[in-house]
Amino acid sequence: MHPQGKWIKLNCDGAYKESMGLAGCGGLFRDSNGRWLKGYAQKIGACDALHAEMWGIYTGMQMARRQGFTHIIVESDSKLLIDMVTGSCKLNGKTPILVRRIRDFANLQ
Repeated sequence: MHPQGKWIKLNCDGAYKESMGLAGCGGLFRDSNGRWLKGYAQKIGACDALHAEMWGIYTGMQMARRQGFTHIIVESDSKLLIDMVTGSCKLNGKTPILVRRIRDFANLQ
């Protein structure tokens, strides 16, 4: 679904290939007409799938800030990560640094 009005949607994802021990992430920004604005892909190296998802959101939010995008809707397929960012879940009783950084970006808007 397209964002409304002046909002921009960030669709992001992360992936981990266990057999190679490598992870990556990527995402794209769309305007209210569904038009592609900008995208990114990044090799992360060795990490698990959840951390790849974290990098996907974090990298996208960094890019949004650099581009001056202030009204962002972030969409991810990781319910666990969304719960961590919104504060309804912690990982082993702790909040990972990337989740804290994502929250910091969200507070700037």
